[in-house]
Amino acid sequence: MAPSDRKRWYPVYLVFFAFVIYLLGGLGNQEKKGRDQKEPPRPVMARGDVAQDERTAIEIFNQSAGSVVYITTTEIRRDLFNFNIYEIPQGTGSGLLWDNKGRVVTNFHVINDASRIQVTLSDHSTWTAKMVGAAPEKDLAVLFIEAPAASLTPLPIGRSDTLQVGQKVFAIGNPFGLDQTMTAGIVSALGREIESVNGRTIRNAIQTDAAINPGNSGGPLLDSAGRLIGVNAAIYSPSGASAGIGFAVPVNTVNRVVTEIIRYGKAIQPGIRATFAHERISRRLGLDGVLVLNVTPGSSAATAGMKGTRRVRGGLELGDIIVSVNATTITTYDDLMAEFDRFQVGDHVTLGVMRGKEQVRLTVLLEEVE
Repeated sequence: MAPSDRKRWYPVYLVFFAFVIYLLGGLGNQEKKGRDQKEPPRPVMARGDVAQDERTAIEIFNQSAGSVVYITTTEIRRDLFNFNIYEIPQGTGSGLLWDNKGRVVTNFHVINDASRIQVTLSDHSTWTAKMVGAAPEKDLAVLFIEAPAASLTPLPIGRSDTLQVGQKVFAIGNPFGLDQTMTAGIVSALGREIESVNGRTIRNAIQTDAAINPGNSGGPLLDSAGRLIGVNAAIYSPSGASAGIGFAVPVNTVNRVVTEIIRYGKAIQPGIRATFAHERISRRLGLDGVLVLNVTPGSSAATAGMKGTRRVRGGLELGDIIVSVNATTITTYDDLMAEFDRFQVGDHVTLGVMRGKEQVRLTVLLEEVE
């Protein structure tokens, strides 16, 4: 095509391109108009009433969460170079309001070796706590805060001796510092044994599959009526997190020990004033029972005629070996103390002892022991 012919067609080209642009613009506007039209939200379906078990859990949390506290502890350190004293965080845990007089119950291991203890209530007020007393062998401690009685709502107390495997339970605490957390489960087993801070065995612990994690320690385990049935104390977990096996100190033990701590500043341990051989020695000697080494002069055990181990010409004459308390068989020191825990100072018990090859029965008055 000659150049003059191409020039003659320029107006046609321009009109054509203008028409194409117009069409494309119209399509774009229609697309934009479609996008601009808002999609209406989907209709909301009515929920209806919550299920009965859900209602129970909600009610328990609402009535109990205000009785659970958050505990933080700090430790005092001294700088080795400039001798400055400073505080560092030590740990966190949970606790429960025992009464409206400011007493708080928690695990002993939560506050053990702490220089300062702070208790945060559900209203987010924080109080410096003082130690009332502790029972390390039961992993329990009682604190005191000077909070107004109006802000302190204690939990109702239940019973642990009537629990049954399969009952629903609820744990409230502060796992990993996340306050006011509730988990649910069942009583998985009863009569378990867990080890306390000082190595003593805590008997009749409650096993539960309610998730218990670090920070839950010291918080309450509740039944489906919202009553306190235990204080969460330990978990079994290779990873350190909840594996569905948690343990709580039973409330029957808690009620007795806490009452004694409030009254006397410590737990009153009934027993006999004597010293006993370590379990390793008894095993080495092939003894089934608790070997008595020394009996305190003037004690009820001495009055009852209990004999300790003594040196004789040519070696030792073994003392009495306690093999039963009120007909319950005893094989270890833990067994002995667990049986004594069933009684109070001033009660009489009948001890079965092996004295040589002869079995003797001694009636002994239980006294307060350390």
